[in-house]
This record gives sequence, structure tokens and C-alpha cells, in this order.
Amino acid sequence: MRAAAADPRRRRPVCNAVSDQIPDDMRPSELTPLFAQADVLKGVGPHVVTLLKKALHLPPGITQPRVIDLLWHLPTGVIDRRAEPTVAAAIPGTIATLKVRVLKHRAPPRGNTKAPYKVATEDETGRLDLVFFRAERSFIERQLPVGEERYVSGRIERYGETLQMAHPDYIVAPEGRGELPLLEPVYPLTAGLSGKVLLKAERQVTERVPALAEWQDPAWLRERGWPSFADALRRLHHPDDAADVSAGSAPLQRLAYDELLANQLALAIVREGFKAQRGRPVKGDGRLRERIVAALPFALTNSQRTALKEIEADMGAPRRMLRLLQGDVGSGKTVVALLAMTIAVEAGAQAALMAPTEVLARQHAETIAPLADAAGLTIGLLTGREKGRARDEILTRLASGEIDILIGTHALFQDDVRFHDLAFAVIDEQHRFGVHQRLALQSKGNGGANMLVMTATPIPRTLLMTHYGDLEVSKLTEKPAGRKPIVTKQISTNLMEKLIARIKAQLAEGAQVYWVCPLIESSDVSDLAAAEERHAHLAQVLGGGVGLLHGGMNATAKDATMAAFADGNLKVLVATTVIEVGVNVPNANIMVIEHAERFGLAQLHQLRGRVGRGSRESFCMLLYQEPLTKTAEQRLAMMESTEDGFLIAEKDLELRGGGEVLGARQSGEAEFRVAGGSNFSELLSAAHDDARLILASDPDLTTPRGEALRRLLYLFECDEAIRLFRAA
Repeated sequence: MRAAAADPRRRRPVCNAVSDQIPDDMRPSELTPLFAQADVLKGVGPHVVTLLKKALHLPPGITQPRVIDLLWHLPTGVIDRRAEPTVAAAIPGTIATLKVRVLKHRAPPRGNTKAPYKVATEDETGRLDLVFFRAERSFIERQLPVGEERYVSGRIERYGETLQMAHPDYIVAPEGRGELPLLEPVYPLTAGLSGKVLLKAERQVTERVPALAEWQDPAWLRERGWPSFADALRRLHHPDDAADVSAGSAPLQRLAYDELLANQLALAIVREGFKAQRGRPVKGDGRLRERIVAALPFALTNSQRTALKEIEADMGAPRRMLRLLQGDVGSGKTVVALLAMTIAVEAGAQAALMAPTEVLARQHAETIAPLADAAGLTIGLLTGREKGRARDEILTRLASGEIDILIGTHALFQDDVRFHDLAFAVIDEQHRFGVHQRLALQSKGNGGANMLVMTATPIPRTLLMTHYGDLEVSKLTEKPAGRKPIVTKQISTNLMEKLIARIKAQLAEGAQVYWVCPLIESSDVSDLAAAEERHAHLAQVLGGGVGLLHGGMNATAKDATMAAFADGNLKVLVATTVIEVGVNVPNANIMVIEHAERFGLAQLHQLRGRVGRGSRESFCMLLYQEPLTKTAEQRLAMMESTEDGFLIAEKDLELRGGGEVLGARQSGEAEFRVAGGSNFSELLSAAHDDARLILASDPDLTTPRGEALRRLLYLFECDEAIRLFRAA
């Protein structure tokens, strides 16, 4: 793989369009018709364009719908109009296409706006009434002239003894019979956008697909029974059978695999391009790390030691490090990150740790401070709160090299934040940041800093490959010795008062309690518990020491409330999910999650991780409202049965599906437009392996298949991979 020279500050997610998308003159000319604005299509005027913006779910940075956006807007089913019975044989409740002769028009009585406009028709076997509500008479008379034959298609209904068809979907003259779709694809719509208008546009789109060389392995296509790219698109937008648009259909599977292969190939290209960039070996002598380990109140776990060895090896290599550290709540990621940052300091350089929120940044600073003191490290904290003289002082000390480790939020991205010698950067809660943000921080190093990204969300292998395929991975699978298990129980809201009585007894023994509610304030349209109402209720029954925390509070109020809880001045903290990623309160040993049936598994697990951090026995109470759905029962049962976040993540993926999990967890990362469904995991694994094999044998994609694969990258707008090739 040739080295890439692209400016890291211009890095973007590897797939899906962005605001500075690939210019038209860089794109192969045969693809140009697909990237034209949608208004080049007949029937797509300004009004339809506005509606398409809502219906098509455009990629980030794209403000106007394009032909290719319609191409990936696939049908979810079909309307079968192939049944052409006689009137007498037509079955009420079914869709049918009938050839009838118009007998007469019957307008509703003048002034009666509720009565329908009826058109009597017949064939040789019987009569059929066509019914229209709030109809324009002149339009209907033009469509259905008396004495002439017409094909009508729609749902057959029975009204008394008469068969009728209300608002036929299609009315065509015999000579226009070919315009009537016998198998009509059904597309996702938005208010105001008719299926007919969208269908007309979609029919034009497939005509603009050029003949492209095959990028898939022919043997693989034969094995799977998949059609060509062009035929797959044709069968989805112009189905020959209802099975063509089903979830497991060969056309849909083929396109899904195309997208997954583009994604995996792009990630592999980015990864190899990053590896090819010259870095600086960073090696420490271990003296500072020894002091930190000696100051720890527990011994490092085996997985922590393994992760540190992997990180140390990466840092000492002549290429830049880019590694993901994933671990369950309480697995000790912060300690690993600190020891890794200390390697840079031992080498005479600096390190940085970036967190998504000010609360979490300050938590990291408080956790790290005593260990840093033990090793003689100087740390700094930079968030949006640091202003004026205090901020200037931090920046001066940072630029001079006085600060060894800088901890902060997005504030670290700002142009005036200059390091003396940044050699190592850590990003916590990676899913809160985009790839370009990660690399913007990395670029602040002299020649590029080594990068460690962390997530507390255990990620199934499927999602790892999708979103972190450009990273090497280390996994923490153990919790430090001495951590007690968290007792998790399901409790019906019918037993609320008994639960509160038990909590009152625990508070008397020194416990602290999180009580999580889904909403801030009560709503007429929701029966979910409101944090404000629950706070008032608990304050009344438990007395003083009940605090309230939610996202609607300003930062100062949030911090003050959280500090009061951490200091023990508040015994109960009623909160929304704002505490999902929050500070460490070792004395808090009870977590109550109200309406737990409405939460996803990943979120329930994250919330549970707020307790169990001290020496007291800890509990998580899952308050649910009856009756439970089958899925909710499975979620809550899973929470009761295990604390293994990786098992929970796999179950979450199973219950919610790849698309929903990807969308919910990985905001800021690329989302798939085609791929998904029951075979998602299988196809992704195959695409992952295929991409590796392709680049191993053809690293610059110069073979005939490689050239075809370049077209694939353009089709799925894998901008970053394309930039790397263009810059090579």
C-alpha cells in the first residue's frame, strides 16, 4: 500500500457523503449521471425535491437529493396487480385489475360534501361502482368518459349488494395498458409525496445506471446465486416477483454485500494508509509506571497487562499507533490509559486525554490526580469552563512543556491549543466523536501523535468491524479483584411502595441511591415516569437529601448537584439518563431504573455500571410496568442473568438488529443505506475477509477487478479511501 499524504485535518468518515464530497472531476465520468441532482428527472420539480429531502434520509452533508439517493431508496414490498378477474369473480378485500366500460356518472346531491361521487361501470359479468370522495368532477369525467373502456386497478370492496372500488390507484385507457404496473414496488414515503410520483422517478433512475465491470468474484456470485449489480437494481426497482424485494432476496443480498465490501475495503485502505505514515517510536524506561502501579489499591488484571503490552509495542514501532481499547464498565480502562500516557512522558513528550463531557473530563482528572502525584506527573484540565487568565495560564504551561498530561473536552481541538510535544492522545467514549475529530487531535502532535480510543460500550464483533475496522483492538474482559457482583432484580411498579420502604432502610445504613427516570417532566402524551415528579415524591416520603439531575439544567447546577451527591450531602439522586456516562461515586450502591422495559440493553447495562464501585453490596432494581412485551421480557431477564457486557451487547444486537444498534450507538459514524437484516453479520464477516484478501494481492487496486472496485468505492461514496488513493 502506498503511503498517503492527505491532510489529517481533512479526514472524514470513510463512507457516506459529506459536505466536502468528492468533486465531479475526480469521479469516473460514467458515474456522473448518478450524481446529478434529482430534479433532472421528469416529474421532479421544486415541490417534489422538498418532499424527497424528507423521504430519502440524505447522507450527512448532502442538502439536495441526487439520482443516487433515489437509487439506494429501495422498496419494502410490492402491490400485486396481476389478478385480472371479471367483475363477478372479483374477491372483496383483494387488489385487482379489471377491464370495464363506463356507464354513467352520479354526482352527490348539491351541498352534501360527505356523499361520494360514483361512476357506474360494468363488464359482461356484472357491475362495479367506482367511488370518489371530495372529487373534482371535471377531472373524473376526463378520466372516465361515458361509453369508453378503461382498465382500473385498486382494492375491491363490497357495499351492500354492489361491488365497488374506492379511489382506484390506476385508471388507464386500453392503449395505455403497458403503463399499469402489474407488480408495483412500495417505497417508504413522507407526507405529501405520492407513491405514483416516486415510482415514476425511480423508474427513470435505473435507466441511468451505466454498464460497469463486475467487482465481485464470479465464483462467489455463482455460489450465492446472486445477480449482477445492474440486474439486482432492476429486480428491486422493477420486481418480477414479490420475492425480489423480500429481506433475504438475492438482489437485496447482492447490493447489501456490495455496500459492506465497500465499507470494509475503505476501512482497510484507511488503516493501511495510516500504518504507512511515518511515526516516531516512543519508548519509556518504566520508572514512572512503576510508581503508579505501586500506588494502585489493586493489582492489574491479566487483560490490563496484555493491553498495556500491545499499546507499548505499538508506541515503540516506527509507524503511528491507532488502537481501540474496549472494556466493560469497571474494567479499568482509565488506569490503562494513564499508564500508556505515562510512556510518552517517560520519553520526554506529552499526552492528552479527551472526554465527551465536562463532567467526565473532571472525573478523569480527579481519578488520575493522586496517581499522577505519586509518579511526579503534572496534569492540566481544559474545558469550556476554563476562561480568561486561567485558560491562558494552562495554554502557556502546555506550550512550554510544563504540563505532562492535558485532560479536556472538545476544547482540545481549538487552534490556540498548542502542545510542546504531543506524542500520545487518548479519546474516551469514541462513539461520541467522528473520525475527523479523532484525527484532528492526532494532527496536533509533531509528526502525528499515537492514538488510543476507548469505549465503555462492549461492542460485538460485527459492529467492531463496521465502525472500528481501521483500528487495532485491545479488550479488557476482567474486573479488578475485590469488585462485588451487582444483584439485579425485576420489580413491578405495583410493588413501588415496598421498594421505597427497603430503600429507606438502606439509607439509614449509609447507602446512596441513583433513581433514573426516562423524562424530565410529566407529559400528557406519555405515561413514562417524570424525574421532577419522582423527585418531589421521594423528597416527601424520604425527607431531605434528595437531589435532581437532568439535561435541562445548566452546567453549573449539574456540577453542583453531582458534587453534592459525590460528597455524600445528597443521599438520593433522581436523574435522567444524563448519568449514563458520569462520575464515580463509590458509596452509591443502589440503582433504580424506572420503566426499565423502555430502555435498550446497552443503556440498562451502562446505567447499572454506575454502582458496584465500592465495598458495599450493590443492587440494581429494574422497575417495570405490566404487561411486558416478549422483547422487554428478554431484555430484563438478560440483565438479571449476567453482568457480562459483551454477552449483553450480542443479545442487544440480536434483539434490535444491526441497523438500529448502529444508528443509535454510533452517531457520527457512517450508517448503511442498503445492508441490514438477518444475514448482516454473516455478510459483514465475509466482506471483512474479502477486503483483506483483495488488498493483500492488489494493494493499489490496479488489476481489472481492482479498477472495478474503485468504481464501487465511488458508488458508495467512500470519500476517505478515495482521497488516499488520489493522494498516493
